[in-house]
Amino acid sequence: MRNLLFLPFLTLLLFSSCKENSDKENKAAPNVASEVENETDNAEASEETQDTGTILFFGDSLTAAMGLDLAEGYPAEIQKIIDSLKLNYEVVNAGLSGETTAAGRNRIDWVLNQDVDVFVLALGANDGLRGIPVTETRKNLQAIIDKARQKNPDVEIVLAGMQIPPNLGAEYTSNFKELFPELAEENNIHLIPFLLEGVAGDPELNQQDGIHPTAEGYDIVAMNVWEILEPVLTEQE
Repeated sequence: MRNLLFLPFLTLLLFSSCKENSDKENKAAPNVASEVENETDNAEASEETQDTGTILFFGDSLTAAMGLDLAEGYPAEIQKIIDSLKLNYEVVNAGLSGETTAAGRNRIDWVLNQDVDVFVLALGANDGLRGIPVTETRKNLQAIIDKARQKNPDVEIVLAGMQIPPNLGAEYTSNFKELFPELAEENNIHLIPFLLEGVAGDPELNQQDGIHPTAEGYDIVAMNVWEILEPVLTEQE
């Protein structure tokens, strides 16, 4: 009789124990799923961050937005356009006021310590204003282009064309202007025909020095750049 009475009790005990374990497993399951989901989200976020491309603007005071807040310059305007289109690129402004192509050539190794996907080269204006021989400007720009490609053979290079007033003579002015499309063709790189198109010479779009654009002028400069830069970025997406 003892054994028979004990058997139902044992069965009830086992059933209760199994139910309790099952309840614990069911309660734990959502936590595990949540952890897996969080880890997946974190991994995707990390991957997206790693995939962010870098656009480096390497130039002089025109790039550095001399006389204005940096946020009013054309590189900052380009970043706003990129963000509005949800393109995965970050703009780096490496403009330095007073920079010549020779100084840029000396600085380029340090600047290229970071990974760069698109390299916008906007130097040469100070060379032209100082009357530096066009052959020297060409040599320096070519060296900078070569350095950028040595660092990353797949980098997309955009060269900003420059023009100067004719006060140094028609021959120098013409040779200087033609330098940029010639370099672009020789190196098979993208060309902005004239960085200051629609801005240069307009008092309403330039600061008192007559050289550096106002905030409104930089809006136009940004569109000059974006016209060439947009297809470069969308092709890489």
